[in-house]
Amino acid sequence: MKRILLSVPHMGGTEQAYVREAFASNWLSTVGPNLSAFERAFEDLVGLPAVALASGTAAIHLGLRLLGVGAGDTVFCSTLTFVASTNPIRYLGAEPVFIDSNYETWNMDPSLLAEALRQSEKAGKLPKAVVVVDLYGQCADMDAIRTICDRYGVPILDDAAEALGAFYKGKRAGVLADIAAFSFNGNKIITTTGGGMLVSRNRAWVEKVRFWSQQARDPALAYEHSELGYNYRMSNVLAGIGRGQIEVLDLRVRQRRAIAFRYRDAFADLPGISLMPQASYGLPTNWLSCFLIDEREFGSSRDELIRVLDEANVESRPVWKPMHLQPLYAGCECYGGRVAEDLFRRGICLPSSSSLSEENQLHVINVVRSATGASALAQKIQSDCVAEAGHYGV
Repeated sequence: MKRILLSVPHMGGTEQAYVREAFASNWLSTVGPNLSAFERAFEDLVGLPAVALASGTAAIHLGLRLLGVGAGDTVFCSTLTFVASTNPIRYLGAEPVFIDSNYETWNMDPSLLAEALRQSEKAGKLPKAVVVVDLYGQCADMDAIRTICDRYGVPILDDAAEALGAFYKGKRAGVLADIAAFSFNGNKIITTTGGGMLVSRNRAWVEKVRFWSQQARDPALAYEHSELGYNYRMSNVLAGIGRGQIEVLDLRVRQRRAIAFRYRDAFADLPGISLMPQASYGLPTNWLSCFLIDEREFGSSRDELIRVLDEANVESRPVWKPMHLQPLYAGCECYGGRVAEDLFRRGICLPSSSSLSEENQLHVINVVRSATGASALAQKIQSDCVAEAGHYGV
């Protein structure tokens, strides 16, 4: 069997037409009709002004700059995340302070955030911003986090790179923060092969990022620059892919959720393996199907399961290694950490591509079951376990 990968791009069918338009019209740089149309489509989707950038990391970087982060500042950040959530803090000369997760959502624990802000105010040094991560397609508890941050006057940047298409209390991911960043990397729920988007209800901020992302060239005849800029704009060609991809976003969400629930139902009789919690306040996309392994009940460790899957030509990954455990961030302050460490030690991500065939998913399921000594599933998996995806109309 060909190797089953964790999360691969899944084209919708119209992407090539938009890309051909870019080639036919020779709009092959960081300006053009696809770029404008993709931004408009994204604005229509989330209801906020948007600017397309070269990556989600660029969006976080420029978002933090908008919030005034600079040398000597601190920025609070979820510890259970990918390093791209944190590196831009260092780009600006600031230092991260990490906040642990809770078991209920795997996202930032609001009670620990409240304690960290209380202590930082007492020390006379509040953070310049809080970076909240919507992990694996599930929104953090934004109402609680927003209330806490407003109490101290600290703005929020929502790293929604993994959560496009998710909802929080009926609102799309990212819209409750001061600034939000999205990613269209090749493994995301929709892709431009590489790219990102920054959104904010503050249109002047979005236009400032648009200016910075094009080397901050002043409106003059000569190439004149009065501010530091970056080569961070998305290309018109990649935006063509994005136009086609955004057309199938809601379908991709339903497909990813169906995959997660098929796994859940197929493992229902197995002890010691449980799907990432689905927070009652929203609709996660289940960008990746993440499970927690209890070694004593399951019969093998998470790492042993990854090895068994690999031998069966199936790619799987551990849950993100917390930032406070990374050598790069050794010595950084962390509030809590025990929960993120436990989730990292026991968490596994299974193949989750929206194009994953029923046959290939059955193979993954049978390999997981074999790791416990349980018999393989004799019947085909049914495809009708997506009722929850109808919530909020997606």
